[in-house]
Amino acid sequence: MLLTCGAQARAGDTNRPAMTPGQMFEGGTNTYNNWVDLSVGGLMVHGNTAPAQQRYQLSNEPFGGISDLHLQQDIAKGTTFSLDGHSLFDQNDYKLILALQRDDFGYVRFNVSNFRTWYNGGGGYFPPTGKQYRLTNDDLSLDRGEISVEAGLTPKDLPKVVFKYTHSYRDGDKSSTIWGPVHPELTTAVRGVDPSIYNIDEKVDSFALDVTHHIKTTDFGAGVRYETASLSDTRLETFWQGEQPVQREVTDKQGTSYDMFNVHVFSETWIKKDLLFSTGYMFANLDDTFSGSRIYGNDFDVAYSPNPLNDLGYTSLNGGAHEQEHVANVNLMATPIKNLTIVPSLRVQQDNWNANSSGIGTQGTDVTPGRVASTSDGEMLDVRERLDVRYTGVTNWVYYGGGEWTEGNGNLYETNGISQVNGIGTPPILRLTDDARWFQKYFIGARWYPIRRVTIDAGGYYKRNEYDYNNIQDSTSNLPTNGNTYPAYLVMQNFETYDGNVRLTLRPVQNVVLVSRYEYQYSTINTAPDPVSGLGDVESSKMTSQIFAQNVSWTPWSRLCLQAGFNYVVSQTKTPTSDYTQAVLNSQNNYWTVTFNSSVVVDDKTDLNLGFVYYQADNYNNNSSVGLPLGAGADEQSVTATLNRRITRNLRVSLKYAYSHYNDRASGGNNNYDAQMVYSSLQYRF
Repeated sequence: MLLTCGAQARAGDTNRPAMTPGQMFEGGTNTYNNWVDLSVGGLMVHGNTAPAQQRYQLSNEPFGGISDLHLQQDIAKGTTFSLDGHSLFDQNDYKLILALQRDDFGYVRFNVSNFRTWYNGGGGYFPPTGKQYRLTNDDLSLDRGEISVEAGLTPKDLPKVVFKYTHSYRDGDKSSTIWGPVHPELTTAVRGVDPSIYNIDEKVDSFALDVTHHIKTTDFGAGVRYETASLSDTRLETFWQGEQPVQREVTDKQGTSYDMFNVHVFSETWIKKDLLFSTGYMFANLDDTFSGSRIYGNDFDVAYSPNPLNDLGYTSLNGGAHEQEHVANVNLMATPIKNLTIVPSLRVQQDNWNANSSGIGTQGTDVTPGRVASTSDGEMLDVRERLDVRYTGVTNWVYYGGGEWTEGNGNLYETNGISQVNGIGTPPILRLTDDARWFQKYFIGARWYPIRRVTIDAGGYYKRNEYDYNNIQDSTSNLPTNGNTYPAYLVMQNFETYDGNVRLTLRPVQNVVLVSRYEYQYSTINTAPDPVSGLGDVESSKMTSQIFAQNVSWTPWSRLCLQAGFNYVVSQTKTPTSDYTQAVLNSQNNYWTVTFNSSVVVDDKTDLNLGFVYYQADNYNNNSSVGLPLGAGADEQSVTATLNRRITRNLRVSLKYAYSHYNDRASGGNNNYDAQMVYSSLQYRF
């Protein structure tokens, strides 16, 4: 929008021929292939820094460096070398791409990149005591990175071959929503409010080879991919914080390594000018091994030691799994008559898998005698048909509609399991279940242009997913007197959704656009348990959502653009449980936002952009006397100002300031903050 305003202004202020967008951006008819941006900035926070860092995805420290760099040079006829990248200190944000390309022959590209994601490690808030449970350091961060080498042969009129090796990783800490239990202020109430951390250490290596070719009216392609990975993740969780000598530190380790082989082929052919046929096939083979342990102790990462304070856990968990997947699809796009397009498609997916595991269960001072093991295997087959229709044969109207249907079936066989220690937990199971799935979705819509400056869009869909389970064999009783009926307790679940939406676009006068939108969605979940339980079909959940949105944009003159928007969402999820206990409340997700943006062309060399955002959610419900208080209760106001100045055709400077005020009632104000961000950059083009 800023460039559009500037383009309108500079094109309208002179009698010279209008410049292209690229020339407009450059500030003249000369364009430059190379540039470097030098930037510096900082985030200043008053209050809790962790949620501010998560909101802005910046550390609470000064940062700077090269924010953008592009170098491009022809080193020989038809051969180009390029370098792209950026590097910002104290942000762990860097990227470097080196590329060499020769026309009609091929290219080589090297890439290395890393960026950091910030998380808030705070836990729950308990209103009666006014305490929020927090970590020693709530400022958590996780680095994601990639190193890749890619080479391609792209000769004219010959098959194109591309090989790529990629090493990717995740390393660091992030917050978890699995909070540990405590007795707040040593009362008898138990609440899961103590925060926990996921320590992530994951590495993935992949090798991919793809070949594509075009012959007459057909495109062909084939590829093969091999991927190997080592994933070592640990959840650190505290039970009964501060309740000595009961406090226990729990180290839950989850290790996985896998090898995956994938091969795919596809083709796309124009049989006639109004008939396109495409098809594809994919086969994947996955082998993985896993290990793990859940150990209680007086510290994290300790060896297992029997202790009467220990809860249920396990050690020496080992296992493996094998899966094969086949996917095939066929698509046809036809225009049998003018203005009518029909796209039928068919997709078939088959999966087969088996898995096994063994380990030692632990609880208190005793260890289960000997190792226990479990096995499972299963298969599934899904067939999906889809039909899309579009018709434009009526003046000022566009109609579309279609449907999607999926029929599926499968089975799952499970034995034993590491579950019960000293009579506590779930006993070993024996289960054989056949399942059948039937998904259907129908959608319809239209666009109408009743008059020159008015557009009306209306549409909706109906979706129903049905799951039926036939528990052929089940070692657990589903009688009402049995305290443990899972896993083979349900025999049916249906998910049903109705959705309708309408949008009105008005252009009452030149340079003014109004867009109004309304959407309504109603969903239900119906569940039926085993008839032996004596219970019948029940509506286990009902969800209702409404979205109201209004946006307006106005360009009163060529140097000024204004945009404003309002969104209001009303959403509720209701379950029968809320009719019987206040410990489980209906879920509310109501919120509204207001946005405003303006772009001003101050002069031929200066642009100014101003923005404002307001957000409010008022769904927090303090039911701490009987349950865990949940729901969003927050408001946020933020303003931004950005000034761009072209000093010369080669040199330009940018200044940005942002201020945000955040108030979080659900945390008792402990996550409140006022944040200011200052950022400046200097760009030189050559």
